[in-house]
Amino acid sequence: MAHPLPLTGDGAATDAASRSARPGSVSRSGTGSGNGTGGFVPRVKRVSPAQRASAIARLMTAVVVGIVMMFPLYWMVTLAFSPNADVFSRELRIWPSSWTLDNFRTVFGSFPTATWFGNSVVITAIVTVLTVTVNLLAGYAFAKLDFRGKGAIFLMVLSTMMIPVQVLMVAQFRLVTQLGIYGTFWAVILPSAASAFGIFLARQFIIAIPDELIEAAKVDGAGPVRIFLQIILPLCKPLIAVLVLLTVMYQWNDFAWPLIALKDSQLFTLPIGLLYLRGQYGADYGAIMALALISITPIIIMFLAFQKYFVQGLARSGIR
Repeated sequence: MAHPLPLTGDGAATDAASRSARPGSVSRSGTGSGNGTGGFVPRVKRVSPAQRASAIARLMTAVVVGIVMMFPLYWMVTLAFSPNADVFSRELRIWPSSWTLDNFRTVFGSFPTATWFGNSVVITAIVTVLTVTVNLLAGYAFAKLDFRGKGAIFLMVLSTMMIPVQVLMVAQFRLVTQLGIYGTFWAVILPSAASAFGIFLARQFIIAIPDELIEAAKVDGAGPVRIFLQIILPLCKPLIAVLVLLTVMYQWNDFAWPLIALKDSQLFTLPIGLLYLRGQYGADYGAIMALALISITPIIIMFLAFQKYFVQGLARSGIR
């Protein structure tokens, strides 16, 4: 049987061209393209004009919404550092004519602002520790422990979220009065020592933790308390950050219940102190904005510090 003769001349060139034109064939010499990449040319994804216009529209919408959301904060800062002449002027000023600290001097000189700030810190810290502890323990019990009536009790806890807060204040007032703690910090702290939404959030987060970890701990002889402290709690850092931030924000800004439960002005919190800056015939808006700026600054700092864990905790808890 005769073997085919090797192609030479024009025949060899034709055969090489046909091989290079086959689908899937790649030139490995790197000289055909002239770019030194061995013939591999990166494919650039083309963006259509409609997609580009949509991206620009979303960006502009986000910028406008951000400006609208940030303008009240900017206006508060502007009035806090503006002199009274600018605050009560008929001209619209979006920038202080001269920066001044007179409003802050009025707040700290004429009112016990430092005492109010300290009261807010003490009450918020104690309430946060108690609330986060109770919510974590209750969430762990509803998520991983088996006991009779667990589903019914959990539904009862969730049903309390549908009751208006104003209705609960009547029962809370009678309770703190009968306990003899009316007019003290404990009248504000104890009714806030648990949160139905916090229990729900903790239960949703902990229920996603694999049961295999708990079963392995049980095989090693660990009890429910040890499992909670050594397995559940280390995995709940994003949840703890969410609970801490939500509790601090709610308790720090709470106004109605502390106003009812506290009767001594030396025990008032910052939200109640804002009420005292309004006179009978007028209001010092510069001082009000200065005290409001003092009040929200710790919350802003805490949110910026816990922002990453806050998003993770909400995402892993199934809250959208």
